[in-house]
Amino acid sequence: MVTESTETPTTCTTAITASNVELTYADGTHAVRGIDLEIPRGECFGFLGPNGAGKTSAIKTFVTLLEPTGGSVTVNGYDVVTDSRAVRSSIGYMAQETSIDTELTARENIQFACEMYGVPRSKRAERIDDLLALVDLVDVADKQPSDFSGGMKKRLDIATALVHEPQLVFLDEPTTGLDPRARNRLWEYFRAINRQGTTLFLTTQYLAEADELCDRLSVIQDGKLVATDSPDALKSQVGGDILELTIEGSTADHRAHAQRVARESGVFADCTIETTDEGIAIASEHARREGTDLLVALRDAGLTVTGFDVRSPTLDDVFLAITGTRDVPVNSQTQSGNIDERSSGNSRAQPEALAQDEVDR
Repeated sequence: MVTESTETPTTCTTAITASNVELTYADGTHAVRGIDLEIPRGECFGFLGPNGAGKTSAIKTFVTLLEPTGGSVTVNGYDVVTDSRAVRSSIGYMAQETSIDTELTARENIQFACEMYGVPRSKRAERIDDLLALVDLVDVADKQPSDFSGGMKKRLDIATALVHEPQLVFLDEPTTGLDPRARNRLWEYFRAINRQGTTLFLTTQYLAEADELCDRLSVIQDGKLVATDSPDALKSQVGGDILELTIEGSTADHRAHAQRVARESGVFADCTIETTDEGIAIASEHARREGTDLLVALRDAGLTVTGFDVRSPTLDDVFLAITGTRDVPVNSQTQSGNIDERSSGNSRAQPEALAQDEVDR
């Protein structure tokens, strides 16, 4: 089903408008179920969900690698079905696996991307220099990336996705596999790109990354959006601070006993209590004020508390509260039967696939 956008590409203020988007595969698998989404231009938006939730399937409908089987999507004012070529020329797409050519130098990789995206010859040299400076690869511009670190390869990959100055860039788990230092460095580049007015659409397996970068997040589970809001607003849904207690011995029986005591003690009238690897965790608006009373109740029940910590909720806690699971991180390895992985035979879209309308429908 295709519907017309009410805004023209030159006047629209939204980067992405999705209305009741559905995606069903030929085998009957319903990967995307009625997604409604509106992302304004200039926002950094996060898409998060457990493994196989439908994140990549949804994104590939946005970048025209898959055609939705229901509903409509406009990207930068263009319909992804009827104006797919215009969509591709207005976006950048960095998938999980880098697409750089290790036999070309860093400069040549960016030049090749310029050719694929149709950057005018008169502007290529300046654009290449600007991008090398942006991603801090000037000193290795004329070296082949075969010996680059993972972080350097990712930065080069970002540069190739930005050659045509897209209004919107999709980043599909861009820091997966990087060490914390390299990841933090990439965050700096993403912030710089976003400050320049480019809209970012980010999926990530690192909850701290989404918390750090994104203005808003959507949580997706079983192909449906189950929550959309700012990171702070989502964390407020947890219901207060998190009290984490470490129980001596911490066998399954000890943890279950501590959980029962916490529930039956009446210390917290309205809370959620779960067992952890080392003890129990309680989410409550009164965690800081009433925590010591629970320590007394646990001691009277014959349990010894060896660790006590009260902290603000994280997005990990948000996922538990919303989806009922902490299974948020997405395995970077392709898994047989994973809905997200069957959407394309190649997990990394080559620039020419987006720029030259070579994707089979």
